[in-house]
Amino acid sequence: MELLQQKNRVAIPHVRLLFADAYCARTPVMYEPGIVILFQGRKTGYLGNKIFDYNASKYLLLSVPLPFECETFASAEEPLVGLAIGVDTLMLQDLIIDMGDDAQFRPVTHRSSGINAAPLTEELFCAAERLLDIMDKPMDARVLGPNIVREIIYYLLQDICGDALFALANRQTHFNQIAKILKKIERQFADNLTIEQLAADVNMSLSAFHHNFKAVTSTSPLQYLKTYRLHKARVLMLHDGLNAGTAAMRVGYESPSQFSREFKRYFGVSPRDDVARIRTPGPNPSLQI
Repeated sequence: MELLQQKNRVAIPHVRLLFADAYCARTPVMYEPGIVILFQGRKTGYLGNKIFDYNASKYLLLSVPLPFECETFASAEEPLVGLAIGVDTLMLQDLIIDMGDDAQFRPVTHRSSGINAAPLTEELFCAAERLLDIMDKPMDARVLGPNIVREIIYYLLQDICGDALFALANRQTHFNQIAKILKKIERQFADNLTIEQLAADVNMSLSAFHHNFKAVTSTSPLQYLKTYRLHKARVLMLHDGLNAGTAAMRVGYESPSQFSREFKRYFGVSPRDDVARIRTPGPNPSLQI
């Protein structure tokens, strides 16, 4: 509990401590690329018609940024405790180069989905425990933390979901091409992006682009862009104190009323009510990974 209270002072690159002590109903969230390992408690993710359960025996891996819905199961008696570890592309590529000369490293590259859940191996769990153990020791966290993160990514590459990471690093795959488009959306979400332009950026026909985009994200390019903008506007309102109209313009909406309608349709409440609810004291897992 002492570590949880000082979690904001613990800094290991690409690592966040997760904690919740109350149930949170199914709600939209925005997940960044990374692995979620839980030591206690459980979560359920919903993406289209797919359901992903992750807990102390099953991890969640996202190889691209994805908006979806999440339900958190936790209580004061049995809080949720875990780690979210981001995937650094340069580290990933460096590891694949180091491992590539070994005949035992033969990842399969057929996996196309950007989200996968899989049983937590003993190697992954032990490495995650060691990472958690050093997070209240500043020097250990600074010196040893990045190496343990690298070790975790190393084990992931050899696990059954390793092909998703390998496909992300392989520039020749459709998965990698869609990942590039998602990065472009992340950088230029407020611009007037068209689906035709995005498809042309990766030299795909419109039909091929739609097919490959949905295979990775389980949604259409237009819906993904709309959802991404709504999440970004939500952050601007909450953390930067912007009103709904200003936030709407910042993320690319021309009509504040259209923004408010789409926000309420997606999050279930108006922008103003959503910000007021989140700022109310108490747990808000909807803002956590």
